[in-house]
Amino acid sequence: MTDKARIAVLVDFGGVITSSVLRAFTDFGASLGDPRLPLDLLARDQPSRTLLADHECGRIDAEAFERGFAERLRAHGADVSAEGLTLRMQAGMSIDRDMLTLLGDLRAAGRPVALVSNSFGTGTYDRVELAAVADAIVISSEVGIRKPSRRIYAIACQRLGIDPEEAVMIDDLQQNLDGAARIGIGGVLHTSAADTRRQLAERFGITA
Repeated sequence: MTDKARIAVLVDFGGVITSSVLRAFTDFGASLGDPRLPLDLLARDQPSRTLLADHECGRIDAEAFERGFAERLRAHGADVSAEGLTLRMQAGMSIDRDMLTLLGDLRAAGRPVALVSNSFGTGTYDRVELAAVADAIVISSEVGIRKPSRRIYAIACQRLGIDPEEAVMIDDLQQNLDGAARIGIGGVLHTSAADTRRQLAERFGITA
């Protein structure tokens, strides 16, 4: 039995279509006097981790996350208000126009594209017309499942009408690629639009 050809692309938003989320959160931490604090809390502080998971899965809204995470930041010595917290955390993020060009090229070449994104805060997607970027849009808070759960990738494949073995996931976090790989989706660890374009072509035969 021959392997199926990879014909479709699943793509992350933050850190792929945008500049680095990790760098933006570090810059925000620096404004509070501790560059590592926000990321350290989201990675290691259980109440903060729970808040993020609940927000990404749509169990709590952005305002509830902001109130809860502001409390965790204050508990660790940061003087921060809850109002507009997620917007301030994302202030350093910019849209990667080269990635938008790549995705446009892929779709023009007949390659189906699905956005698969863990939602965060308010206004995250406002600077991009998502319908012009992807054929299918899967946002964690809307489906109640977040990456790296294999189920969110399965939903994206279903919406594109393809099998997982026909897809490649582009993400800046290895854990999310690992989740996709569990159902047979190929992976590209994103560092730049040029490198991602090269990897798609050389490793998977997906050209635009």
